[in-house]
Amino acid sequence: MKLSYCPYSLEFKHPFGLAYGTRTKTDVVFIKLESDGFVGYGESSLPPYLGESHESVIAFLNKAKPFLEKQDLSSGHGNLTIEIHKLAENNNAAKAGLDIALHDLYSKSQDKKVWEYLGFEKPVAKNTSVTISIGDLNLIPQKIEEVNDFHILKVKLGSESDKEIIETIRKYSDKPLVVDANQGWKEKNFALEMINWLSDKNVLFVEQPLPKENLDDMAWVTERSPLPTIADESVKVLSDAERVVGAFSGINLKLMKCTGLHEAKRIIDFCKAKKLKLNVGCMTESSCAISAAAQLTAYADWVDLDGPTLVKNNPFSGIEYKNGKVELSDLPGLGVLPNSELQFS
Repeated sequence: MKLSYCPYSLEFKHPFGLAYGTRTKTDVVFIKLESDGFVGYGESSLPPYLGESHESVIAFLNKAKPFLEKQDLSSGHGNLTIEIHKLAENNNAAKAGLDIALHDLYSKSQDKKVWEYLGFEKPVAKNTSVTISIGDLNLIPQKIEEVNDFHILKVKLGSESDKEIIETIRKYSDKPLVVDANQGWKEKNFALEMINWLSDKNVLFVEQPLPKENLDDMAWVTERSPLPTIADESVKVLSDAERVVGAFSGINLKLMKCTGLHEAKRIIDFCKAKKLKLNVGCMTESSCAISAAAQLTAYADWVDLDGPTLVKNNPFSGIEYKNGKVELSDLPGLGVLPNSELQFS
């Protein structure tokens, strides 16, 4: 197998505000795997809180390259995934990018879509929430108009302006809301007060209200909450999911956190066994990684796969948004194609 990669930055259409800061771009690394005339693509998205960077991902890929050069399509993709995980601890997004590329490559070699190749349930075109980036409140009407085709809005809270933000949105839209506090509410009584206030604002669920370590307080909130509570920063891999049972109503599953599709399916099966709600979400990602996550929509209670809609330089085609729903293309593998600006080396 030949491994190459392309560092890149996805640029936001609007500054992207979170409880812990605002940014104008997210770094990613695109990955290309070639074997026997087939090409697979992957993506590692690197929001700051993951602690990975262009440099760390490239270092991991260079560590994986000698191993992969000795492999071909006769090597089972499952064995390759296991061996790649052994190369270094952590590096979850880097591992996810390789995992996605491997699944794209192997699926194409059998002329199957990824979900078919893995034996997953057929993906369902579901309404995806779309994020309204918060900054200047005067721009909210414009931002809502820009996503008029979508039926569920997502809003980032966790500041002193939370109620004002919600009230401003409600002046211009009555669509269902998903609220993500990104650990911004620091105290359990305040978090519960906010959730109670949100409960009559047509909110579907509240994501990560408290800091990720505060599981006892989070369990207290969830027990009393009128809305489902969903773990994001608190859960990366399966062992984290096992640890938060009872603290949340469900889990936000993201490929960049969990190392890819292999681990994602294990988390899905765990959530089903424990009757936990499942949101299939994303970081800031192009159509490449979003197409990988969209292979899982049949298992999701909610879908938050809006990455390409937030950026102005998405370099992959394939995923489509139709009347607010996320749909895969008819091509094999992930179903995506890169544009000519990506230079892999």
